[in-house]
Amino acid sequence: MLALRPNCELCDKDLPPAAEDARICSYECTYCAHCVESVLHNVCPTCGGGFSPRPIRPQTAFRPDLKLGLGHQPADQTRRHTKFTKEDIEAHVARIRDIPPNKR
Repeated sequence: MLALRPNCELCDKDLPPAAEDARICSYECTYCAHCVESVLHNVCPTCGGGFSPRPIRPQTAFRPDLKLGLGHQPADQTRRHTKFTKEDIEAHVARIRDIPPNKR
């Protein structure tokens, strides 16, 4: 189950569970669409992979017997921030941004 992290790890923008501009890598690093497109250029600063839109977890348990939805499995509340400096991210992105994510 995805953690649904609450913020962009770069600019700290709030990304609530229903945020349509939340993006994640395969390790669940979470960034806003603006940072992914304009700063990271679809390169995760941690793993080097690409990003996908984060799925939106339903609020309602449409199958109550399964105890699904935000009421039963809430989003993570722990805010995270990248440990990499702006300069390190720029260098990392520059090295691999022209390699398609499926070739990295």
